[in-house]
Amino acid sequence: MKKSALQRVRADYQPKLPKDLQGSVKVKFGEPTQSVANQEEVKQLFPHTYGLPIVEFENDENPTRVEEPFNVGIILSGGQAPGGHNVVSGIFDGLKKLNKENRLYGFLMGPSGFIDHQYMELTAGYIKDFRNTGGFDIIGSGRTKLEYPEQFDKGLKVLKELNIKALVIIGGDDSNTNAAVLAEYYKNIGANVQVIGVPKTIDGDLKNKWIETSFGFDTACKVYSEVIGNIQRDCNSAKKYYHFIKLMGRSASHIALECALETQPNICLISEEILAKRMTLDNIVNYICYVIAERAKMGWNFGTVLIPEGLIEFIPSMKSLIADLNEVLVDYASELDGKEEEEKLKVIHSHLTGANADLYKSLPKHIALQLSLDRDSHGNVQVSLIETESLLSEMVARRLEEMREEGQYSGKFAAQHHFFGYEGRCADPTNFDADYTYALGYNAAMLINSGLTGYMSSVRNLTDHTENWICGGIPITMMMNMERRNGELKPVIQKALVNLNGRPYLKFASRRETLALNTLYQYPGPIQYFGPAEICDRPSMTLLLEHGKDID
Repeated sequence: MKKSALQRVRADYQPKLPKDLQGSVKVKFGEPTQSVANQEEVKQLFPHTYGLPIVEFENDENPTRVEEPFNVGIILSGGQAPGGHNVVSGIFDGLKKLNKENRLYGFLMGPSGFIDHQYMELTAGYIKDFRNTGGFDIIGSGRTKLEYPEQFDKGLKVLKELNIKALVIIGGDDSNTNAAVLAEYYKNIGANVQVIGVPKTIDGDLKNKWIETSFGFDTACKVYSEVIGNIQRDCNSAKKYYHFIKLMGRSASHIALECALETQPNICLISEEILAKRMTLDNIVNYICYVIAERAKMGWNFGTVLIPEGLIEFIPSMKSLIADLNEVLVDYASELDGKEEEEKLKVIHSHLTGANADLYKSLPKHIALQLSLDRDSHGNVQVSLIETESLLSEMVARRLEEMREEGQYSGKFAAQHHFFGYEGRCADPTNFDADYTYALGYNAAMLINSGLTGYMSSVRNLTDHTENWICGGIPITMMMNMERRNGELKPVIQKALVNLNGRPYLKFASRRETLALNTLYQYPGPIQYFGPAEICDRPSMTLLLEHGKDID
């Protein structure tokens, strides 16, 4: 495959490695841990992997162990995120540093490759073409959920055939929950197979004190911010459209908030704030109309509105409806099977109650149908398929006409709709993500060599110089709580939502009124790989603010 000039030069980039991983390492054990909530329930489900200590690596000045060769398998699970190839590269290089005889196998197309014994050995020559590139095409990814003993047992057969000592699952919160379940199962049956997780998701909702950011978030936000900046330049040039821009991020609003900090749009909705203030759909529409009407008074009939993908789940009335719908879709699946659209809507409506039934009936048909689509393999609403940007602009247009009749609005309103999701998931990683993912992978190899299982690779202190990053691992069970999924209570990693008391949100909130009633757009431009470190290596504004750094 012929590479572009940029790809050829980029392939030579050598990610920077924290100093604690540059030589031989030894483990420093911390205190025992417990889950973030539902401690007794989680402990009962994970008796062999609950309460493990946090670990950190430090240089071993006097290594005495001769490392025996071992094999490792990897799975790329869930949606793509920039930097996944560097995780694989980091694991490979870490294994080879330990012993040149170590071998790495990749299971093809996600967890299904593990279950169905579809794999390939990843060699130096093969991996070379994927270093510092975007995508998961090195082995492919998939969304098959690992949850049944039959799957675990079937996968165990290929692990034994290949003499694989450890399995690394590179994924988001649900995929790493699966990793914890698998680690517990293999520990329980004495399979002698370690399972390590790596925190991947552009959504930004897999984070805590020890996982400061999930990989891919930085790159994806910079890609989206570049395109938002381009749209805002166009918007400020033509001065005739309101651009309603929905941004990927599933439940949390981290991407929307980061892009708002980067680009300074007129409006950015934050789902977590809407839930906290118990805002209705009408409240949201009225706020957008207020901004549009005020801007029209100044002769500005244009603007940008950022909308988080999962917004609709956070509007209290919609949240209640979705919870009710989740139960109906499970309990009456056979009755709904094969029904045409109109009939399906009627059947669902007949099983909803009270306010939920009224709200469902009031929604535009296409929105009601989108809310009623099958859930994903983890029981989540497929929010990316719900055209929230279209729903809001339609409601805004209707409300503005009412305001015009009431003499409260005399401007012009025309809308354009955008949804940025796939555009950012496979971008070539920023320098930050290239370094971070390589360190996460290399670090995972050290966790395996230390004999640990049920851990997630952790690299932190990320706003300091790369050499000062702190490496180690945290038990996956410490991030868990119990949530209702597909009608049952399940152990899952607790999602990290936008903190309304955190510096990133407060920074945005302090500017909101000024941004709404002025045109102060920022145009971040494309990702830069070569040049001053303050441009090329800068982490996300969210991360900087969370670490007490200023972004002005």
